[in-house]
Amino acid sequence: MGPRLRGYWLMTWIGLLANLLALPLIAWGAFGLDESAGLKITNITLAFSLAWPAAIVGIVAASGLLAQRRWGVILTIVALSMALGGALPYGIVRLVLGPEARPLGFASVLLGLVNVLALIYWCRPAHRRGGRL
Repeated sequence: MGPRLRGYWLMTWIGLLANLLALPLIAWGAFGLDESAGLKITNITLAFSLAWPAAIVGIVAASGLLAQRRWGVILTIVALSMALGGALPYGIVRLVLGPEARPLGFASVLLGLVNVLALIYWCRPAHRRGGRL
């Protein structure tokens, strides 16, 4: 599965490192930003309900990919979908809120677009053929 596919190892290691880096960044975004009470509650809620679970699923998925297990690909698709489901709507709402909320909104939308590209890579049929179970 892995060695025959172009970009498999690079995407796996980037995913593992990005998810490990995401854990403290999510904490900074949820607790470290000085925002209004409504946005603070929203940030904390999204961190606990969606962002941290998606990052943890991504870490487990990358571990499965490093072990060349087919379930790692499925779990990667789930983790990317979770991250995409949170990043794009959150970013769009922040872009609409005003100038002070836009930097994190642009970052969130950009992250969503990167997740779409990664999702396209991992949904290729070649990832579901061969390999160990």
